[in-house]
Amino acid sequence: MAINCGMPSPLYLLTRPAREPIRRWVLSAFPRSNTGSLDYDHPQGDPGLFGPNSATWRVHSDFPGMLAGGLAALTLQTLHPLALAGVWDHSNFRGDLLGRLRRTTAFVGGTTYAPRTQADALIEHVRQIHTHITGHGEDGRPYAADDPALLTWVHVTEAYSFLQGYRRYSHVALPGDAADRYYDEVRRIAEALGAHAVPASEQAVNDYFQRIRPELVYTKRSRVVLELLAQVRLPIPAAGLSRDMFLHAGAALLPDWATELLGRTPRQQRQARLAARALWTVAPVFRAALKDGIASRACRRMDMPAEQLQHWA
Repeated sequence: MAINCGMPSPLYLLTRPAREPIRRWVLSAFPRSNTGSLDYDHPQGDPGLFGPNSATWRVHSDFPGMLAGGLAALTLQTLHPLALAGVWDHSNFRGDLLGRLRRTTAFVGGTTYAPRTQADALIEHVRQIHTHITGHGEDGRPYAADDPALLTWVHVTEAYSFLQGYRRYSHVALPGDAADRYYDEVRRIAEALGAHAVPASEQAVNDYFQRIRPELVYTKRSRVVLELLAQVRLPIPAAGLSRDMFLHAGAALLPDWATELLGRTPRQQRQARLAARALWTVAPVFRAALKDGIASRACRRMDMPAEQLQHWA
């Protein structure tokens, strides 16, 4: 067995010049000020909604997988006409799509890692917002953001995409029961928001997608939102790392049926495969750069080394 003797690893030395630019990019694209009054450091010993032994803490600690997964989830969500109508009518996505990404990131981070009382308050805040989001889709059907069916759709697309991002880009092998653990844990968020019968296992998620596919369609509105997403301006952290890499790496996470429904061309699918390889290659650089993120702060709150999130019990 090799003995470290306190020397830096070759990866640490190799990636050191890139770590600070990447850290600055992440904090500028997704600044911590968006966490508002959330305190990830206190009270000591508060496990939040999930706790340090959860699958959720591990999956959500991987920034490349979460960002690529978040972009994949947004892509999937454009395929549901009523879910998209709510965004179309009530969101400033045309002028501030990046702001929407930031707010989603803040909600997921807060409900994952914040102490219990603060996470509950964050959920209640979103519940109250949802009560004001109502309208009619293009076909005249009514929608409401607090409709349990729409809440389930948004939740499942996010959970599926985050898990696929972790599988693809984390460099950590997923144990056999981890996917079911993850889905069973995160459904609590959807249920707290008002969703019903939320899939609680990988098979249940696959069955859910099979059932809902007849309701999904790629429309002109879908195309408009995805074109705007493709133009989101993010600072480039270092040579070779760009918005397009994350967008295409996110597309690589889409299920085959969604790729077909979106009409993605062979060229686009090839770009997705190449971007997935590129992101997998640079993913360890992100991990080395983000040593003081909210996952690490939550671990300190629980007197647990953050490195433990790289291992599964």
